[in-house]
Amino acid sequence: MFTGITHSQIYVLDQDEALDFYVGKLGLEVTADADLGFMRWLTVGVPGHPERQILLEKPGPPALSEETAEQVRALLTKGATGGHLIFSTDDCRKTYETLRDRGVEFTQEPTEQPYGIDCGLRDPFGNSIRFTQPTG
Repeated sequence: MFTGITHSQIYVLDQDEALDFYVGKLGLEVTADADLGFMRWLTVGVPGHPERQILLEKPGPPALSEETAEQVRALLTKGATGGHLIFSTDDCRKTYETLRDRGVEFTQEPTEQPYGIDCGLRDPFGNSIRFTQPTG
């Protein structure tokens, strides 16, 4: 049956601002940027791992009616759309310091957990992002 997960999707309000954040601040790389006419297909991923991509999608037609897209944009702004990304890192504290120095604002500093060390932040659109240094 399935052999892997290739894409995940989160909503963003502005794809250029999303590029600045995800590439410029978090250090991901653009894996695709194509104008499909009805939408911009914009994906990013962890450098060296093109097998897993994140679609940075603007809410709107054709997937959503304009009325529904407006509701999604309102919920996104409140951080209530359920968009979550979790990354792994070899050194949570060092990654935290690097991103903090780049101006990333955190919702939780690195914290010891039963599964490792992790911390949290939100992107400019309200999506929740965590990164974890697993135990062992």
